[in-house]
Amino acid sequence: MAKAAAQKQGAASGVLCLKITLRHVKPPIWRRVLMPGGMTLADLHLAIQAVMGWGDSHLHAFDINGEQYGDPTTTDDVASERRLTLSTLARNGVTRFTYTYDFGDDWEHDILIEKAPPAHSAKAFPACIGGKRNCPPEDCGGAWGYAELLPILADPANPRHDEMREWLGEDFDPEAFSVEDADTSLAAFFARKEPAADAELDLPAPAPRRKRRAVPPA
Repeated sequence: MAKAAAQKQGAASGVLCLKITLRHVKPPIWRRVLMPGGMTLADLHLAIQAVMGWGDSHLHAFDINGEQYGDPTTTDDVASERRLTLSTLARNGVTRFTYTYDFGDDWEHDILIEKAPPAHSAKAFPACIGGKRNCPPEDCGGAWGYAELLPILADPANPRHDEMREWLGEDFDPEAFSVEDADTSLAAFFARKEPAADAELDLPAPAPRRKRRAVPPA
């Protein structure tokens, strides 16, 4: 359904800029995404998974003014996330809400609907246009477990350093983040189709050729 949603959203529905920030983690881990207003919370869930770098292997839920939204087929006591669009939230004055992933580790994300996006070159949506720092590893104990993990990774003399490096892989870098990689992942999640070259350049369609007529004097 995410693929269909990505292809159906047009300019008429508008594009919203959302900043997604992981709570209780310092330095901050955040992403900025552009989402068509006609997309739903279910689409936003997939977008968060893609740009943050999560594996979508745990339950999740949105909290909007105290009301819980999620997937009723997997999560109890939630309204369907497929019925509420981002443009509906914006029209109702909602500018901030939260998203929790993994009810064991409780990765809480603050989501801000920004008033206006910064300058960007995105032509196809949804799109990732900014962010900082790597996604924490899954199942590391949430924000507090990650806070304990970081100094272990940074200190080769720590007794647990080798163990944690073996678990995570030598190439895990807490500071690493690529907007291009995150956007590529997002495009793959939604089977995003890039516009034609002339559309990317905002070129108008060529006008039909016709004979020139003399301009009458003023």
